[in-house]
Amino acid sequence: MVVSIAPGANEVLLSGILDVSTVHDVRRAIHEALDAGSGDLVVDLRDVEMFDATALGMLVGAHRRAGRTGRRLVLRNLSPQLARLLRVSRLNRILVVEPPAQIPPPRLP
Repeated sequence: MVVSIAPGANEVLLSGILDVSTVHDVRRAIHEALDAGSGDLVVDLRDVEMFDATALGMLVGAHRRAGRTGRRLVLRNLSPQLARLLRVSRLNRILVVEPPAQIPPPRLP
């Protein structure tokens, strides 16, 4: 698992496998980013290859921590599998998920 945080940015980019063996490092990085900034903290999941229930629990915990500090944790670029899991588990009612970018239809001449 690779966690990338640009200095001064409110975005965390995750890549790799997010599971019980990596969640501790990701949790620590997200907590540090929450404590250091203000406004929304975006967690970009576009390059996450796999996740497990431990990862979901970590995201819920980070969401709660963000709320306690007056911030929001916003999930971006969810895979179809993760989006479905959030719907089935109803975590989509708790976690803030950024809608996918809308690609405009091609213009006809």
